[in-house]
Amino acid sequence: MDKQVSHKLQPFLSEVNRLIAQAKADNIIPTPEMVRTNLDNLAQFNTRIPEISYSRDKLIPGQQAEVPVRVYSPAPDEHLPVVIYFHGGGHMCGSVDLYDAMCRKLALAGHSIVISVDYPLAPEHPFPEGIHACWSVLSHYREILTEVAFTPELIIAGDSAGGSICTVLAMQNQVEKKVNINKQILIYPCVDYTMAMPSITDNGRGYLLEREKIAWYFDHYFQQGENRKHYSPLHGLITRDLPQTLIFTAEFDPLRDEGLAYIKALEQAGVEVSHHHFDEMIHAFINIEDLVPEECQLLYQKAGQFIRG
Repeated sequence: MDKQVSHKLQPFLSEVNRLIAQAKADNIIPTPEMVRTNLDNLAQFNTRIPEISYSRDKLIPGQQAEVPVRVYSPAPDEHLPVVIYFHGGGHMCGSVDLYDAMCRKLALAGHSIVISVDYPLAPEHPFPEGIHACWSVLSHYREILTEVAFTPELIIAGDSAGGSICTVLAMQNQVEKKVNINKQILIYPCVDYTMAMPSITDNGRGYLLEREKIAWYFDHYFQQGENRKHYSPLHGLITRDLPQTLIFTAEFDPLRDEGLAYIKALEQAGVEVSHHHFDEMIHAFINIEDLVPEECQLLYQKAGQFIRG
């Protein structure tokens, strides 16, 4: 029997697909501002924002400019592990504000500090500016944790493009050893900028994240004719020095196959990998938790167990 997208998502996807078709019929050319607004609009489907003991905005010194972050702790007086979270959005969209609910839930599920990073976005800040800013956060995060107790354990986490950032940082850290990254959590990560995997085509229309939009994101992110395969973590250096990894994939996600391929590559290199696959889900489902609460609750539960384990 063929797999089907969750019935809980079908009305939402019908409306999304109607709007996409209407925009194409009206010959609307997307702009960064328009796409950012569209992603921000998903916040209407993520309305459960739990209370947390500590939440503060901070600035971390960067190479070109200070990097805004938001720090969460469920127990500021307890020494807790630190999770640095990089949000999704195709390297062009998303923000600390949009991901406020998700980072609160992750901090509570993992009983950990979460530092959510407002890294600079393309096209105004193309590759590798965002990566440099994220390195600054990894290098200096301890300096801003003056009001919360923490342990030396460092976990990096992210969804989609944020998962890509995690894998790029971890890949570079194998060679440069700038910091000690203990674990990484990748939620439907982007790890292959060549767009060569079958699921890019198979799931590239009708499931929120469209193949054309992925290509558009990448064209704005890579502006200097970079060799995209060279900068794809899936095709880069993968050794047993990479951190213990938890990966979530979704069946109706264009990025599904590259996530599965990355798992296989990590396992072959001797990295400890945990994997959970959501059979009926689409890309970005944590952004629409009100529609799929049980699935999101399971994701946070498994991520929390991984952080605490």
